[in-house]
Amino acid sequence: MYVIETPSSVVGNVTLVGAGPGDPELLTVKAVNALKQADVILHDQLVTKQILQLAQPGTHIIEVGKSYDNPSATQHGINHMLVSMAQRGLNICRLKGGDPMVFGRGGEEALYLRQHHVPVSIIPGITAALGCCAYSGIPLTHRGISRGFTVVTARGENDDYRIDWAVLVNLQHTLVFYMGLHRASWIASNLMLYGMNNRTPVAIISNGTHPNHQQYVTTLSQLDEYLTLHTPPMPSLIVVGETVSISENLNMVNELDQSSAATSLYNEQLEGMC
Repeated sequence: MYVIETPSSVVGNVTLVGAGPGDPELLTVKAVNALKQADVILHDQLVTKQILQLAQPGTHIIEVGKSYDNPSATQHGINHMLVSMAQRGLNICRLKGGDPMVFGRGGEEALYLRQHHVPVSIIPGITAALGCCAYSGIPLTHRGISRGFTVVTARGENDDYRIDWAVLVNLQHTLVFYMGLHRASWIASNLMLYGMNNRTPVAIISNGTHPNHQQYVTTLSQLDEYLTLHTPPMPSLIVVGETVSISENLNMVNELDQSSAATSLYNEQLEGMC
C-alpha cells in the first residue's frame, strides 16, 4: 500500500509514456529516455519485464495494471498516487501498454493531473492495433479493400457500453476490437445482424509482437464455434475485415518464428545494458 508523505515545496512531474504492444524494440527513443530518468514507474500489467529492465537501478517500480475479472487498482487510486507522488517532487513515468491515449485512460489521468496543478507530458507509443496487425501481416488499410480502420473497445465502464453496430458495418473499415475475446460471440452476432457478410475473415491475435505471437484466422459465422475448440491466450485482439485474408499471402507469423534467435540475442544485449 502506498503511504502519502508530506508534500514537497517543489512539485514533480508526470510523463504518460506509451510502451508499445510488447516488443521492447518498438519503444521510441523518447520513451526509453523517460524510463531512465524516472524516480518512480507506475506501469500497466501488460508492460513486459524487458521494458522495465531499462529503468535505472534503484527506480521504484509499481504495478497498477488492471485485468479482466481480477482485483486490480482503481483509476481513482492511480490518480491519487500520481498526484501525491508528484507533490513529493518526484519524476514519475506512468507507463502504459500501446499508446496512453488509445484505451489507456491517458486523457483521464492527464486531466486529473492538470486539475491538481501537476505538470504532465505525453509520449506516444505504437498502439496494439498497429503493432499486432503489422506483425501478423494484416494491413489495416488497403486500396480497393479498406479505406480506413476503426478501433473499438468491447468493454465500457460497468459493461454498459453501447456500440452503434449499423455505423460500424456501413463504414466498410477494418475493425479492431480491444478487450473483446470474452465477448467474441456477441461481436460476431451483432455484426452479422446489422448486415456484415458472414464469410468476412476474422483474426484473433494473441500476445502480439511478443516472441510467442500467435494468430488464429476464421470467419465471422464460424468465430463462436472456433472459440469452443480453441483457447487463444490473453491478451488478444479481434480483427474483422477483408484485409485479414492478405495475411495468408504475407505469412508474417512464420517469419516471426524464424526470428526467435534474434529476439533472444536482443534480450541478452538488453540485460547487459541494464
